Amino acid sequence: MARLIDPDRLAAYLDALGNWSFTDYVQFNLTEHAQRWIERELGYITKKDIGRLMHEYVAAGGEIDEVRERRENYEKEHEFHHDLRLTIHAKRLYVETRLHLELPFVPDEPWIEVVNIHDW
Repeated sequence: MARLIDPDRLAAYLDALGNWSFTDYVQFNLTEHAQRWIERELGYITKKDIGRLMHEYVAAGGEIDEVRERRENYEKEHEFHHDLRLTIHAKRLYVETRLHLELPFVPDEPWIEVVNIHDW
């Protein structure tokens, strides 16, 4: 995995996560299977709490992996997806996200779409 180092994408990702308390900046587009997994494994944690924990993880120096998107259904819309590997309620999680960004980067415009969460 490659770490997210592109200055524009990194600034945009951090900006969006920094706005976690506003619902427009960290949005969830999970399958029913992923949603059931969260409820079963993490209890009834809120999506807002997950966004806060993602922010805390990155703010504490947690890595953001950047993966070139190769899946046919997504590669036309997103050049990359970004992965976080964090722990919530003693569970090690893989969180797959997509950064929505229009260049040039303007603060408070990018947002993150959480598309999958499961065991790491």
